[in-house]
Amino acid sequence: MTKPYVIIGGGVAAVHAAKAIRDRDDAAEIIIFGEENHLPYNRIKLTKGLFTDLHSEKVLIKKEKWYLANRITVHTGARAVSIRPDLCQVETGDGRTWEYGKLLLCMGARNRALPVPGAGLPGVHSIRDMKDADTLKSSLASGSRVAVIGGGVQGLETAWALCEAGYAVTVIEASPRLMARQLDPHSSERLRSELERSGVTVRLHSGVAAIEGTGSVQGIRLEDGSLIPCDHAVYSIGIQPNTSIVKGTDIEVRNGIVVNDRLETSVAGIYAAGDVAELNGHVEGLWGGALEQGRTAGFNMAAGDPEVYVKAVPLTLFNAFGISLFSIGTVDEDRCDLMLSGEQNGVYTALFIKGNTIVGAISWEGAAASLVYKEAIEQRIGLEGIALAGMDAVSVIDEVKSRLSGKTCSA
Repeated sequence: MTKPYVIIGGGVAAVHAAKAIRDRDDAAEIIIFGEENHLPYNRIKLTKGLFTDLHSEKVLIKKEKWYLANRITVHTGARAVSIRPDLCQVETGDGRTWEYGKLLLCMGARNRALPVPGAGLPGVHSIRDMKDADTLKSSLASGSRVAVIGGGVQGLETAWALCEAGYAVTVIEASPRLMARQLDPHSSERLRSELERSGVTVRLHSGVAAIEGTGSVQGIRLEDGSLIPCDHAVYSIGIQPNTSIVKGTDIEVRNGIVVNDRLETSVAGIYAAGDVAELNGHVEGLWGGALEQGRTAGFNMAAGDPEVYVKAVPLTLFNAFGISLFSIGTVDEDRCDLMLSGEQNGVYTALFIKGNTIVGAISWEGAAASLVYKEAIEQRIGLEGIALAGMDAVSVIDEVKSRLSGKTCSA
């Protein structure tokens, strides 16, 4: 009897890997081990929808009937504690041993720990799973003051959820601007203004020295010596891949589990995908990337003709504080030949150009508009014939739209 495909991890990579396997192999047994007591769910909802019902079916990636229809067995509350590549075995926390034919590792990542005194005090939170979100919500009281440490996407989504729920919020960011990886200085400053207009206090260029309190959080001591009074602290300062299960095996690990362009690890027959996987020295850490890596890994596990994983153009959609913007591709001016910006009807757009093609864009147009920019970047639409020096970003993207639609426009 053929040994089953086994998937360790209960996130989006696991689900889409299982789907890809079933699409290629209708007969094989597929088993998913998920550590949480829930079917795989959309983790983005933990911050974007913090105060919605996170335990409803609406947050699930696939409903239970889908797994039943596709004959995919999901063991929830099942923690894989070790693997034996030499014997093709996985051991779970209940002491059981499971054999596999092909194995996929997609254990995801944990939030990077806050390395300051007081980080272990009651009232210090970091949201990575459903239990974290539930703990934060249940601990809040009317009038609670919350400090959000980290001005990236996850931190700001959390701040918005708390602000909407009526809590006093302070955002503390160590760098000089918010969402520095996704936004140019102009957009970041505009975003800061919108936060403050919504009642959020923003402290930039402010490193955290300690979390202070007796028995629980009472304030955040900044490196400049100032104190931010608060009753709770929520931090979001990056992720660390969960690689402990492969310790002591021949599977290569650097920051994450090292994979090739087919998502296979250094041990044949074992694959990795999502936040735990490191490809070309980089851990993507993005929802869309995890989904596509899972799909590619599952396809290759079941296929005789493996396909190469091609990293998608990174896309961040931000919808909070009454703002709808997107950031796509390379948006670092220092890595580009030219940056053009412009504003039309109050909508700001910035284009990042290298080698006479658009490699990145930031726009406050909203999510739907991002599709055109994504297509232009992926197809490397040339800007030949456009007098870039005399144009702004809005005029350039209008010309690109014409070229994408097949129209011929004069420069």
